[in-house]
Amino acid sequence: MNTTDLMTEAASLPLEERARLVDSLLQTLNPPPDDSTTAAWLAVARRRLDDMRAGRIEAVPGEAVFEKVRRRLEQ
Repeated sequence: MNTTDLMTEAASLPLEERARLVDSLLQTLNPPPDDSTTAAWLAVARRRLDDMRAGRIEAVPGEAVFEKVRRRLEQ
């Protein structure tokens, strides 16, 4: 079976089955991180949250971040 046939067959599946298929395929592209990576990111997130709550850092609105990225990409 080629990719086109497979995609046609997958598109004919019921919604829940298509969602399960998509989730399964995405997991093959993005395997879950190992426990040490998860623990390290969790420590970073907790530290950043503590810093924000304590007023040591100030949150930047998402739109401001995206606008900065857009300007950089236009150059």
